[in-house]
Amino acid sequence: MIYCIGPGRITFELWNVLAQLSVTYLIAFMIMRKDMKIQFAISIGLLLFTEILFRTWPIAGYDQAFVADHNFGSWVDMLLMGKLSNGHWLAFNAIPSSAHTIWGVLAGMILMSKRDWQSKIKIIALTGVGMLVVGYGLDPISPIVKRICTTSFIFASGGWALLTLALFYWLIDVRGMRKGTAFFAIVGMNPLAICLFTLTGGSDWFMKIIHPFVHGILAFTTKEFTLTVESFLVWGMLWGLTYWLYRRKIFIRI
Repeated sequence: MIYCIGPGRITFELWNVLAQLSVTYLIAFMIMRKDMKIQFAISIGLLLFTEILFRTWPIAGYDQAFVADHNFGSWVDMLLMGKLSNGHWLAFNAIPSSAHTIWGVLAGMILMSKRDWQSKIKIIALTGVGMLVVGYGLDPISPIVKRICTTSFIFASGGWALLTLALFYWLIDVRGMRKGTAFFAIVGMNPLAICLFTLTGGSDWFMKIIHPFVHGILAFTTKEFTLTVESFLVWGMLWGLTYWLYRRKIFIRI
């Protein structure tokens, strides 16, 4: 539905982040009650499955694993939508990136477990380091390409995400460093709301509101400075919207 708003007509596209998440969340949900080792094994299986398809797909024109618009994922896009993404994104990305969502579920289970905080951080951090080693080690055998979610990209980005989680868990939950965190939590508690608002033209609407005033008041400055100020003000207005929702305890959740 979001993809229909921009062009102003009914269109079928599956490259949007929310469309991708609708698949990864479903896969993660279907297995989240299984043993953690099984969940992790399934995530690796999805990556191997993707790797095999990209490397062995025999149809001419779509048999070049890591070449934009000429790989298995591009063939799937042509089959499903009859067109390719202008930015070389793939709908099939939802399958390998499901590993990210599964790993997020596993990390959440570890944090919610009865383990002591040292064990939680050790497990998450060491797993993150291991994923970085695997991710960067696979490159260039499997080049790190975000737009087609290669195996190396999934491992490398997943590793950084886990290390970041471990760091902030230690800083905020263990050390109690909460000063200033509310600024970020206000946005983080309503990611779907702000994502939907911006994807449906909310940012452009805010921009139109402040554009005449910013460019009128700052007419004596450079164009680059004016645009920078305008962007920061729009960003502030978007944060203000999430703050308004936060104060009224309105949270858009799955």
